Amino acid sequence: MSFNYEDNTGCLAYSKSGHDKGSLYVVIGMYENTVFLSDGRTRKVSSPKKKNLKHIQLIKNEKLYQEQLNDTDIKRAIKLYLARDSHSKDGKEAD
Repeated sequence: MSFNYEDNTGCLAYSKSGHDKGSLYVVIGMYENTVFLSDGRTRKVSSPKKKNLKHIQLIKNEKLYQEQLNDTDIKRAIKLYLARDSHSKDGKEAD
């Protein structure tokens, strides 16, 4: 099986369905209508989660720009996004 590296590789994505609904991942590869996802913890780059493209929500404005995505960088990116996202929600509620 070969990965088709497209523009969505490196994007953050939320799972919209399944037992992992609401989980945040990084797209590490694509093949036809299937994406391969990693969170750097339970789903490492070496054994990515395989999911149908229609079952994820891409976060287009967040993307890792690295030739080689590794578990450490993925964990860091998810942690930073969640921290920034929670701060922006806190700011909106205070208005």
